[in-house]
Amino acid sequence: MKFVITTFVLCLFFVKFGEAQVLQISTFGGKPNTDITQAFISAWTQACASTTAVKIVIPAGIYHMGVIDLKGPCKAPIEINVDGTIKAPENPDALKDAYQWIKFGYINSFTLSGTGTFDGQGVAAWTQNDCHKNAKCKLHTMNFGFNFLNNSIVRDITTKDSKHFHVNVLGCNNFTFDGFKISAPDESPNTDGIHIGRSFGVKVINSIIETGDDCVSLGDGSKHVTVENVKCGPGHGISVGSLGKYQNEEPVEGLIVKNCTLNNTDNGVRIKTWPNTPGQITITDMHFEDITMINVRNPIIIDQEYCPWNQCSKQNPSKIKISNVSFKNIRGTSATKEGVTLICSSGVPCEGVEITDIDLKFNGAEATATCHNVKPLVKGKAPICAA
Repeated sequence: MKFVITTFVLCLFFVKFGEAQVLQISTFGGKPNTDITQAFISAWTQACASTTAVKIVIPAGIYHMGVIDLKGPCKAPIEINVDGTIKAPENPDALKDAYQWIKFGYINSFTLSGTGTFDGQGVAAWTQNDCHKNAKCKLHTMNFGFNFLNNSIVRDITTKDSKHFHVNVLGCNNFTFDGFKISAPDESPNTDGIHIGRSFGVKVINSIIETGDDCVSLGDGSKHVTVENVKCGPGHGISVGSLGKYQNEEPVEGLIVKNCTLNNTDNGVRIKTWPNTPGQITITDMHFEDITMINVRNPIIIDQEYCPWNQCSKQNPSKIKISNVSFKNIRGTSATKEGVTLICSSGVPCEGVEITDIDLKFNGAEATATCHNVKPLVKGKAPICAA
């Protein structure tokens, strides 16, 4: 009954948009080759106050924009349709330490659509990034923040060259990225594609993610997330975590990664937790299936000794419990001899890990597998774990 009601509500939502009032950004002074910050804010203010659905249109052309923070609650559905290219300031200091360049918050029934590009112009920021050697490094501005949105979608938009993460999703419910494109070179540090935290029912589908860090990453509190028909690479793969570094993290559960291709990535599908840290949660119901690996360094990996740049101690094992994980029908090529690496915690070993129909080649031969603190259930073709 709940499904029927939800479907009916969504149908009403899309019917309403067919009758939406259209607001052209030019009406508010937003013209190509100008700064449209104030025009965008003015258009949003009017749209948010409307009692009927509104579509804000930004047509083809190049625009410039500073930091914007667009908040609800709004009185009716809103769509922002962008076919132009909107550029952030090149100088990171011009964003005045903003956490996110474009932030949407506390909105129901929101759509961001179009063939347009949001260009973070991150090259200057990347050269200033020293996080690989400085744990207290300065974090630059992300392109997008979607915070506490419900029943919303991002469709066909491109985010390019963010100074830091491209997208952060926080506290959202029933939020979808469809036909989304993320573009940044592999040498761009910390440019995670989509990071999801404390959200329910997020879908990333039919999308292309090319970046310098994780293509999709799940932070604490992520539940019932789907990643399907996604092309990832370059990048660090599709990751759960890292988790366990902080107190008061929330459990992660219900991930499906399906029908994806990872091409020349550092990792394929990965779960990572920190050792010797206070976090003590569970990670459960993680399912990875029908995945193609092309020259991936670590195609399948559970790493409960994750400690990048030696920023931690491995004196004590991770306290994060991982259970009910499956890797099924994963095929292609590994860039290293070891195609499967399952390094679980000696304190709370992994349980219910299933490996089925794995066919990974390294230089034409079968890739190997290494497992610690886990006894995976192997079905069908799969490499045998070495201790």
